[in-house]
Amino acid sequence: MLKVVASKNNSDLELVTLFKESGNNSYFGELFKRYSHLVFGVCMKYFKDEDDSKDAVMQIFEKLPEDLKRHKITNFKGWLHSVAKNHCLMELRTKAARHEKDNELVKDFEIFMEYDSELHLEKEQELVNLEEAIKKLKEEQKVCIELFYLQEKSYLEVVKVTGYDMNKVKSCIQNGKRNLKILMIEQNERQIR
Repeated sequence: MLKVVASKNNSDLELVTLFKESGNNSYFGELFKRYSHLVFGVCMKYFKDEDDSKDAVMQIFEKLPEDLKRHKITNFKGWLHSVAKNHCLMELRTKAARHEKDNELVKDFEIFMEYDSELHLEKEQELVNLEEAIKKLKEEQKVCIELFYLQEKSYLEVVKVTGYDMNKVKSCIQNGKRNLKILMIEQNERQIR
């Protein structure tokens, strides 16, 4: 079988037709030699960056064999120019969308950090208020609350440490909790005013 090799004498449309019929990459290679500089020029016009343009040329020519098989082409040079232009525009849109999304993420992060900082300050203030409220409890309630909640002791351990009986410990914790809630509400109302 006689192997046909692409030559400089073949027209663009002959090379496209021969490539479509045979799948022989030498025909496609000749098209690449003829037009890679044109595609590079189109890409430079849009990207204004040599490396990005070189990458785009490779991406376009990697996809081109499939595109050639799917389309009926009457003017290869004009068609290739459109393909290159469309590729560049899509890349620029994608980059713009990615940039916009990145900006939104940065804004969201800043808002979150601001909010997180506010929450941290609020929690600190609540802890200060809690400490102040605990100081205002009756001594028995204060001791039981500190042991049970802050030192995380069990009812039995609170009984052993304080010497109070179980009913007194439960009563001090229950009443202390209720009184703490009242004191905290009063402190918050004073701070709001």
